[in-house]
Amino acid sequence: MTEQLLLDPKRKPSAAGVERAADKVAKILPRTPLLPLTVDGKTIWCKAECLQPIGAFKIRGGWHRLTDLSEDQRKHGVVAFSSGNHAQGVAWAAKRLGVPAIIIMPADAPLAKLENTKKLGAEVITYDRLADSREDLAAEIAGKSGAVVVPSFDDPWIIEGQGSTGIEIREQMIAQAGSAPDHLVACCGGGGLASGMSLVNPDAEITVVEPEGWDDMKRSLEGGTIVPVQDDPPATECDALQTLIVSPLTFDILKARNANGVAVTKAEVHDAMRIAFEQLRLVVEPGGAVALAAILSGKAPIKGNTAITISGGNVDRDRFAKIIGA
Repeated sequence: MTEQLLLDPKRKPSAAGVERAADKVAKILPRTPLLPLTVDGKTIWCKAECLQPIGAFKIRGGWHRLTDLSEDQRKHGVVAFSSGNHAQGVAWAAKRLGVPAIIIMPADAPLAKLENTKKLGAEVITYDRLADSREDLAAEIAGKSGAVVVPSFDDPWIIEGQGSTGIEIREQMIAQAGSAPDHLVACCGGGGLASGMSLVNPDAEITVVEPEGWDDMKRSLEGGTIVPVQDDPPATECDALQTLIVSPLTFDILKARNANGVAVTKAEVHDAMRIAFEQLRLVVEPGGAVALAAILSGKAPIKGNTAITISGGNVDRDRFAKIIGA
């Protein structure tokens, strides 16, 4: 695929795009570790993206997208919307590149994510996640300022950037376990991480994991068509996974790969956070622990060489202490 096609905003995400993103990420960030964990006598492999500089894998997509901005686009800046991890990924890339950034965040986002985004130099605008449309707010700001909108998952660059995680997993598993992954279990909000990883691991089974009540990707895959989160969804601590409806870009990739989905409970997430802390020495946020929760609960089986994503570690200190101390 030519460079021109890889820069076309109307393109579909591709394996070539993921490879290009991985090359860019490798030049600025060390690989996060792939850690073994024994579950019921079997070994799974845990990709510790919570150890990224911003505490989440979202740094990958942010860097891939912003490094492809034109000089004129960089002058006008970017506007993104996120509960926190994508916000920090875009803010981190913008600060490094000297690009103005406005981030639209829900007013109830974890304080740690709000503060960290501000510390990275971005302007933060808050909204009511149940009453306001973050997409409309971003479009309004972009229309006035000329800024480029950087969605959290509905974008080929973002999907490809997150997919670079899958290249690292594949290469690390070959080196550490002797072969590529047979099964990838990924935390899922909009599906950017899972769909991107699936593009570069064509032989692996894909399982996406969401919190109960927010399992729109699971239900969409089961029914073969996109459906939104059901009315009056329950409160969840997995703020990073509160996506009301997934996009055709991510859904189509996962559907073509015959991906399956599972939903996990609050108790199962808390158990996964405790296991990650006690056995892997990792601080993991609720949304970043759902893939491990699916394995520990038996909802996602261990099949051959199974790898999971531990996708984020941005959790308020008091909440984390309460959960692991329960």
